[in-house]
Amino acid sequence: MLQFLRIQNLALLDRAELEFAPGFTAVTGETGAGKSVLLGALSLLAGNRADKTVIRQGAESCEVEGVLFFSGAALTRVNTLLEQLSLPACEDGTLVLRRTLSQTKAPRIQINGALATLGALQTLGESWVDFHGPGEPQKLFQEKHQREMLDAFGKLDGSVIKFGESYAVWRAGLREAEELASGGRMSPDEIEFTRLQISRIEELDLTPEGLATLERDFNRQNKSQELAELATELEAGLGADEGVAAKFPALVRAARKLAELDSAAAPLAQRLEAAILEMQEVGGDFGRLGAELEFDEETAKTLQERMSRWLELQRRYGADPTVVRAKRDELARKVAAQADIEGTLAKLATESATREKALRREAAKLRASRAEAATVLEKKAAKLLKSLGFKQAGLEIAVTAAPDLREHGDSQVEILFAPNPGQAALPLNKIASSGETARLMLALKAVLADADATPLLVFDEVDANVGGEIGAEVGRELAALGARHQVLCVTHLPQVAAKAARHFVVEKNHTAKATNVLLRELQADAAARVDELARMLGDRSAKSAQQHAKALLAAG
Repeated sequence: MLQFLRIQNLALLDRAELEFAPGFTAVTGETGAGKSVLLGALSLLAGNRADKTVIRQGAESCEVEGVLFFSGAALTRVNTLLEQLSLPACEDGTLVLRRTLSQTKAPRIQINGALATLGALQTLGESWVDFHGPGEPQKLFQEKHQREMLDAFGKLDGSVIKFGESYAVWRAGLREAEELASGGRMSPDEIEFTRLQISRIEELDLTPEGLATLERDFNRQNKSQELAELATELEAGLGADEGVAAKFPALVRAARKLAELDSAAAPLAQRLEAAILEMQEVGGDFGRLGAELEFDEETAKTLQERMSRWLELQRRYGADPTVVRAKRDELARKVAAQADIEGTLAKLATESATREKALRREAAKLRASRAEAATVLEKKAAKLLKSLGFKQAGLEIAVTAAPDLREHGDSQVEILFAPNPGQAALPLNKIASSGETARLMLALKAVLADADATPLLVFDEVDANVGGEIGAEVGRELAALGARHQVLCVTHLPQVAAKAARHFVVEKNHTAKATNVLLRELQADAAARVDELARMLGDRSAKSAQQHAKALLAAG
């Protein structure tokens, strides 16, 4: 969830530092006050494009910084993304994003303190925020996200992953056949060279234990003289001639005499004798180690050759021994296939056809499961849409068959919506009213609350063109959604704002020389919140508006 947001020199805003909490947060203010500046700051952190016109007039640069906290599966997903992007992992579950736009310098993006690209910021943005409002990119406009949403609702993720694994095996077989067919027959020299490559790989023990032994023995042999000298020095130091062991007999006699005089010293004498015995064994072990470390030219040459071979394989195929072994197997298959290219191609074609047939059966089952889930989702969302002011709206989730197999099956999923009777159902991105789109998204998000993994949901104009009764229902749904997500909503309706757990107000101040926007939290100031709701009701100074505002808060 979003914990902290710092904004500096963005649009009309000079500076603001905001603390956020879980649940539903409302943002209100007079028309034209600049409520969109908060959404603009989040949009920048989500990786959306922006130009220099967003920089506050007269300022050299603007900067937005956000701190987000993740735990459990959400933290695992974010850290996986960060690893794929070669960026630092979250420390203590905290993700720190910073974006700076300058009038004279190149833009700068930092993720967990490391410089990053706009693409990386966009990729991360899809994992933590979803916008629903005019002018903002919405994930559910994309067919990919509509399909993933339906799979999550229908609990089909496991089936999709399993299908994807089988699909990958099928595609690998097709690629192998294509490479064999296009590569043609290898010459005898090429076959001999490939066999030599295979043998050079097989001569090495590429298990983790084998490589660890190779590195240890190589380092020992390289430093054998220094190691042997140290081992000899330790053996001599512990020896009986000039080492500490020369004093052991006198110490043992003294300890035994003390034990005879005082029985309480007997255990100490025994411990001394045991320690001396251990010291003598350690000295002998150092001596044997020194003998083993003697330089052997033949052994050194063999280790040097094996280490050089391993370093060459790393340069060619990478440092992962699993990848090197896979390359060895690939080369072996390539050589084996040369014995009968036509037969191998026929075998691969048969295997691919069998796999494709099985995949198409599984894809059809997956498509049927999606269609079943779509029917249930349609009914649940349609019921909620009525309470949000769409009395006779049409919602359809179309699941159709695509001609080609993909890693997710052969299904095409498209959400179609008709806000009013008599209108044709259209794709989401064709709905003219941003307010209608936002309320539809609210209905879908409410139904998908448990399946949707996006932590922060941002709504703008979700209450556009609706009255107080429907507005109260919108507020209730946003509050319910806030139980499972962090929800931020810019609203013009007091019935919606009164349902929020936290409340920010945006105010515009005019002076003779400048116009500034201020962001202020009202949650800790009950009187100020009543005042703001009364303003939204029409007149903050009217007693009736004040009483109505208090009643809305009490009900909220």
